Amino acid sequence: MILENGAWRGKIFTGEWRDSGAGTIEDVEPATGGLLAEVGTAVAADVARSCALAAEAQPGWAERPGEERGRVLLGAADLLEQSHDELAEWIVRETGGVAPKAEIELADAGQRLRNSAAIAGEESERELATAQPDRRSVARRVPLGVVGVITPFNFPLILSIRAVAPALATGNAVVLKPDPRTPVCGGILIAAALEQAGLPKGVLHVLPGGAETGSALVEDPNTQMIHFTGSTVVGRRIGATAGGRLKRVSLELGANSPFLVLEGADVETAAAAGAFASFFHQGQICMATGRHLVHESLAGDYVEALTEKAAGLRVGDPFREEVELGPLIDETQVRNVHRLVSETMAAGATATTGGEFDRLFYRPTVLTGFGLDAPAYREEVFGPVAPVATFADDEEAVALANDGGPGLKAAVHGGDYEHAAEVARRLRAGAVHVNDVTVNDEASAPFPAIGASGNQTAVGGPADAAEFTRWLWLTAREAPRAMPL
Repeated sequence: MILENGAWRGKIFTGEWRDSGAGTIEDVEPATGGLLAEVGTAVAADVARSCALAAEAQPGWAERPGEERGRVLLGAADLLEQSHDELAEWIVRETGGVAPKAEIELADAGQRLRNSAAIAGEESERELATAQPDRRSVARRVPLGVVGVITPFNFPLILSIRAVAPALATGNAVVLKPDPRTPVCGGILIAAALEQAGLPKGVLHVLPGGAETGSALVEDPNTQMIHFTGSTVVGRRIGATAGGRLKRVSLELGANSPFLVLEGADVETAAAAGAFASFFHQGQICMATGRHLVHESLAGDYVEALTEKAAGLRVGDPFREEVELGPLIDETQVRNVHRLVSETMAAGATATTGGEFDRLFYRPTVLTGFGLDAPAYREEVFGPVAPVATFADDEEAVALANDGGPGLKAAVHGGDYEHAAEVARRLRAGAVHVNDVTVNDEASAPFPAIGASGNQTAVGGPADAAEFTRWLWLTAREAPRAMPL
């Protein structure tokens, strides 16, 4: 069992479990408000110390054979599998997600560790043609150094592992700051698994903390790259700060993904997909459908079907009850979701179901009859809310889908595949899914983000090796050549 010895309780991880000068924070179960654990919380001094230690440890880790780095990652993947029940309970209770959500996180995290192990063993050199026949010319992918990783609360295990694993595989050291609301799933268990799998001391650091901790990580002179997943507002600040220090920046930010239902689509099938895409994990997913765009000939039937599905979903404690939706992460999140819903309804919208909450449990909500400037339509809600707007033809559908800053995901449902695929090709997003949902991710695929959703970088699958390395050009001669001067 990865976490059973309890050495991590009240600690931060710096290659070993130790006290922080800032003390501890409480890790609270959203469904009950009960205390799950206390973990260490890091401040700027802890960040500076960890980044310096990581910079010292990184060259030795990079010099190890790729197969050896890969064995550590494979060992961690095996430990996740062996500790499945223990970790699934943590995911359900700490994130407020239902059991299927925990299964997705564990399976995906294990696969990303295994994929990264394969990357570690890949050839990193490429022979280059050269105009000078008496020398060898090589392009080589080399580690960046120390990678700072800042991750959110919603899918904390996946969103940390997807950066930590490939960064380690390619020879970097990592300083990870998980969200303080999900410090165990977002960092502590990752550190424990990799430590038990044989990761050398100092190569990985886990420092739960808030904005001060994140700022210190971005600004520290020892970090060569910052990988951030979170809101667009914060991402812009991180991009400006890190970019000003000439660091590499990888940003996956907010979204408001459109879900198009074209004329001729099967309404029941589309509504089932739309419900999943807006309500799974209480809508607290960057890929969640934020705008349902439905052909006007289908709108009445679609709203009726979506409303029926939403009204039938059970909301409650996912650890102790049979439910489809758990709680939102905290009171701040509930207030923001309800503000967006209330302001939209005050402007004339109708909630065909939902629009109410009990403590952190927000009912799945369907909104209709609003203008296109309505807050719940224009902004990312990050809650179980499905605004439905209509369009008259494909041109209007594409214009509505492409109207706005985010560019993360889009999906198109249509009765005719060729028609749906043609519309899909016109959408501006990092990923588009035909006859499927916006909530789509696989460890084997890149996860690009454009527009206000990111800075056109990507992690996952074939993108990983390039994302966490840089090019080195190396030439070599057996003997020095004569110079003309």
